[in-house]
Amino acid sequence: MKVVALVSGGKDSCYAMMKCIQYGHEIVALANLVPADDATDELDSYMYQTVGHQIVLSYAKCMGLPLFRRRIQGSTRHHDLSYSMTPGDEVEDMFILLNEVKRQIPSVTAVSSGAIASDYQRLRVESVCSRLGLVSLAYLWRQDQTFLLQEMIRNGIIAIAVKVAAIGLNPSKHLGKEMVYLEPHLHKLKELYGINVCGEGGEYETLTLDCPLFKNARIVLDEFQIVLHSSDSIAPVGILHPLAFRLENKVESISSNGVEEGSNVCQRNVDTVFEVQGDVQQEGEAASELVAVSSKRPGVTKQELKVSKTMNDNVFSISCWLQDSLKSSSVPLHVSFGSPLFSILLALLLPDLKEDLEVALIRIEALLMENGSSWENVLYIHLYIADMDEFVVANETYVRYITQEKCRYGVPSRSTIELPLLLVGLGRAYIEVLVANDPTKKVLHVQSISCWAPSCIGPYSQATLHNDILHMAGQLGLDPATMVLCEGGPVVELEQALKNSEAVARSFNCSISTSTIDFVIYCSESIERSERIIVQKKAETLIKQMKSHHAEGTKKSKVLDPVFLYVLVPDLPKRALVEVKPMLYTGEYLSGPSELAMQYQYTGQGYWGFEYETWHDMCLQKCVAYGKICTAILSVTDELAAKIRSLTGIACPANVKSKGSAEEEQVIMIARFCIYRLDKVLLENNFSWDDVMNFRLYFASDLNISHGTLSQIFSDVFKEFAQMSRRIKVDTEPILNLVPVLGAGRLEYPLNIPSSGSNMSPSTMLNVQLLNLNLHQKASQSTVDSASPHRRSFHRRKFRATEMSEIFCEERVL
Repeated sequence: MKVVALVSGGKDSCYAMMKCIQYGHEIVALANLVPADDATDELDSYMYQTVGHQIVLSYAKCMGLPLFRRRIQGSTRHHDLSYSMTPGDEVEDMFILLNEVKRQIPSVTAVSSGAIASDYQRLRVESVCSRLGLVSLAYLWRQDQTFLLQEMIRNGIIAIAVKVAAIGLNPSKHLGKEMVYLEPHLHKLKELYGINVCGEGGEYETLTLDCPLFKNARIVLDEFQIVLHSSDSIAPVGILHPLAFRLENKVESISSNGVEEGSNVCQRNVDTVFEVQGDVQQEGEAASELVAVSSKRPGVTKQELKVSKTMNDNVFSISCWLQDSLKSSSVPLHVSFGSPLFSILLALLLPDLKEDLEVALIRIEALLMENGSSWENVLYIHLYIADMDEFVVANETYVRYITQEKCRYGVPSRSTIELPLLLVGLGRAYIEVLVANDPTKKVLHVQSISCWAPSCIGPYSQATLHNDILHMAGQLGLDPATMVLCEGGPVVELEQALKNSEAVARSFNCSISTSTIDFVIYCSESIERSERIIVQKKAETLIKQMKSHHAEGTKKSKVLDPVFLYVLVPDLPKRALVEVKPMLYTGEYLSGPSELAMQYQYTGQGYWGFEYETWHDMCLQKCVAYGKICTAILSVTDELAAKIRSLTGIACPANVKSKGSAEEEQVIMIARFCIYRLDKVLLENNFSWDDVMNFRLYFASDLNISHGTLSQIFSDVFKEFAQMSRRIKVDTEPILNLVPVLGAGRLEYPLNIPSSGSNMSPSTMLNVQLLNLNLHQKASQSTVDSASPHRRSFHRRKFRATEMSEIFCEERVL
């Protein structure tokens, strides 16, 4: 990409330019913001470094690049961490400056900045870039500062201190000194007082006099004056005011402008400095447009547009999909349901993705309003589409409805997956949202391309923290610096995806190896069968290795043992082979079950005649953060399904017996066992069905049973259970969300697609996921061990505790 570099004169912005060139970009212009008065050295600004601005003007000659400069007219008016366009704010000066660069050099597509740790600065640069349609490049973001400082010095950046404002730094002693001289002292101050060795906490500022990008000349500072701003005895504040400096030509310069042939540095407009004037121009801004859309697609009926919603009033999920939108008369009678020809006909006859997605988004938006919520309350979005080739269309439609302007507390995290929707009689789009009816979520949304983790350019974030639960967006095996999938196959992609997930987790002071409660790992069907087994083994091996490393010095009881769910899907974004979606718990929890919980034994009724047997536990995996979260996977394998089917003669009240085909009767038996077993898990962990946040059923598309039929079976079974237990009030909308997949499994039961014509029992094709959140602390859980440092919560809740249980009931595809 062609890049305009924001330069303050400091070492960080210069090193950021070097990293841009390292990753194949081309620096074509420089941009600098300076005080309105040349005699002013420093402004009271959280955004801009201006000390030494008199010298930065020379960078145009040193680098042989055009430099665009604007005098700052605004001040700090928007004080929130996130930023939106605010007239008179100093950020608008950056907008005007970069807008002029873009006007004069239309080929510019990206902006480089030296942000390392300041969310305040990064978010403002990203906001301006978003408005101008530019990409933010921040290759120093979240990098280790000790390593960065060493690399800057090693790579030839010669910078001096021009401001000091920290304990242990003395203006008379340290101003004007090169970083190679100050480095040992800065490391010592870090050990003594915890300062930021790169000065990210305002401890000091620098001015670059020479670096490898200065092809034409270096800057020689002949004379300067020390100006003392504060004579504090502990941490005096002083700045360096340059009085005389000159440029010293470099003898190695080849051409008149000092740019070697083949260099990534632009050779036009050498030595030119452009003074950018003018006020904010609204017409130059790429503002978000309000979308005017119809209430629904013509011809869509209530029978076609389906919705499910869980019963929890505080945190709940809403799902929306189109069902049976293709009239039966449109498909020839000889075409069997779920066949390849059936899918092809659906693709030809169904409306396009944009229409289906708009219908679903409009319906969900209306349901949010009915529940006193809006898009700003959404924590997470699962976006399922029928064809990944239409990802661009899906994204363009998505961003028209879910914008940063609509999400004051931060945009939700997101996972986008291709599913076999058409094969089961659904439309082209299927949406599931997780909603919290309070404004306490904490969102991590980094749009800049960096070496830290893959960027999220658009209205979706890397992770959302709510009630100490970290909902992380699906991570691909992308190299963050290039945003290109790593080469080497599924295992290499898996390793990079886990590395990216760990980088995001570290931003919340936790680790995927010690805080994850469950991993959902999507595998593309393009992965060979043998490689899927390797992926599963590798994933769990890597997590164990990371756990061993990160758990050193950590209480063993404070290291969670996550559960894994592998889901086989047709395709993933960017044609990735693997996508990792972890869910973490970052808060405090008991080191073990309380005395009351240990005394408690489940004595509930054996509904539908089921009575507890030890083999019920053989299919169950759990991860428990005692007193807060329980996540479990209930695996219904061929063997277990056979056991369940053998119980067809058990007693069952006549008024709840189902009538249907033999195949449907088998599914009904499976559904009853799932509800019975899930209810037992809920009660054992002090949950109720009112606490359910998400109730998801994964089922294989070749099950030879329609989405509507399967949904009706589980809904009817749940109503039967409600009648028998008398503990549940069933709403008009179902709480179950059915998601078609190609298969699911874990290491012991490898992912597979049954071969054509195989006689697979339907009992090997289902996966039920149940997610619960209870906002009311149980008496037996009132005592919580103090958390170890690595479990520091970023969010203190008003209520006393959070509980969650997530249960997967998996019918493995063998």
